[in-house]
Amino acid sequence: MPLYVPKSINLVINEEHLKSIFEEQDTDGDGRLSKAELSKAFEKLGSRNPGWRVRRSLHHADKDGDGSISLNEIEELVKYAVKQGYGVN
Repeated sequence: MPLYVPKSINLVINEEHLKSIFEEQDTDGDGRLSKAELSKAFEKLGSRNPGWRVRRSLHHADKDGDGSISLNEIEELVKYAVKQGYGVN
């Protein structure tokens, strides 16, 4: 179930919570977030177009260019998600 909340409701999602949402989507336990796993994370966060959001997040956070987000790159992914409005402090 997505965490999408109408703007009239104030929900606090900090960076640590975002990080845990992304990390829990690593369903195969390989320490990397594949495109499918990223898509599920953005769906959970309420993205209206998770496929597009995955492509943009890879552009911003996938520093080694392997097409997935490693544990070393998760901080960049979280920064990108916060910049896009997924985290509210």
